[in-house]
Amino acid sequence: MKEPKTVVITGASAGLGRAIAHAFAKEGARVGLIARDPVALDATAAEVERLGGTAAVYATDVSDDVAVEAAASTFEERLGPIDIWVNNAMVSVFSPIKEMEAKEFRRVTEVNYLGYVNGTLAALRRMLPRNEGRIIQVGSALAFRSIPLQSAYCATKHAIVGFTDSLRCELYHDKSNVHVTVVHMPAMNTPQFTWVKSRLPRLPQPVPPIFEPEVGARVVAHAGFTASPRREYWVGGSTVKAIVGQRIMPGLLDRYLGKTGYAAQQQKTLDPPNRQYNLWEPVPTSLGAHGEFDKRARRFSVQATATTHRGWVLLGLGLVAAGLCGKKLFST
Repeated sequence: MKEPKTVVITGASAGLGRAIAHAFAKEGARVGLIARDPVALDATAAEVERLGGTAAVYATDVSDDVAVEAAASTFEERLGPIDIWVNNAMVSVFSPIKEMEAKEFRRVTEVNYLGYVNGTLAALRRMLPRNEGRIIQVGSALAFRSIPLQSAYCATKHAIVGFTDSLRCELYHDKSNVHVTVVHMPAMNTPQFTWVKSRLPRLPQPVPPIFEPEVGARVVAHAGFTASPRREYWVGGSTVKAIVGQRIMPGLLDRYLGKTGYAAQQQKTLDPPNRQYNLWEPVPTSLGAHGEFDKRARRFSVQATATTHRGWVLLGLGLVAAGLCGKKLFST
């Protein structure tokens, strides 16, 4: 029987991070959970244990590099050597750039980008001497195609790709057996839209189509366990369209998103002025992995399933092609 993997997940108390913790727990993993809210972390840990995993928690802000390093040491003492590190923690601000404040750009950068850097460095300090391990960066379609009203978030997702590409080159140079993978996500039904800071008149929402977080979590777990790690995965047909579309017609997308992007990110309900947001501090909530869009969210993606089973898909297509060729030969 194989030894269970030790996995660390940042941003693990809610949303996609919590769903990722569930996915690894179902495989019997030992899961280290990092987030700011200790109560939500304990709830996630209890779910991990119920699903068959072993959990440990460390409440901290990933923008604190010293604390992230301490978390990594604690997890190794309690769970064993870290095999997989998943960087996922994020915050955002929905606002036109002209109304943004410099401190908001700084905060989003410290969490979303430098938080990934801090997590990656903590993982490398442990994985490189052992010459094994896997780092998974949770990316986004917005790492390729930015949209209006989320400039800070989009910029950090672009930065993560640049940082990871540099790291990947260096690992190849060193002939290291440490691998790094980016999993680019579509719009998902997570609680971030409940507690994100926003200057928009109406409540924020993900740009449809919306997927349940489990769709992305399954791909992250696959990237962690597969024997042949890939440099990146694209999750959902909408992610594929955004990335490919940006390569083919970026100017047209600028105009299209300028016309449609404001309305697409807002619900019909007005945003109350006293709504709490989590940019600086966590917001206590009973929400777990899912946000408020369950009725609109898709629980399955054909594209995501195909991308994690490419070998079988190619085999199936080959058999179909062979069958068609054989039918044509016998019919002539």
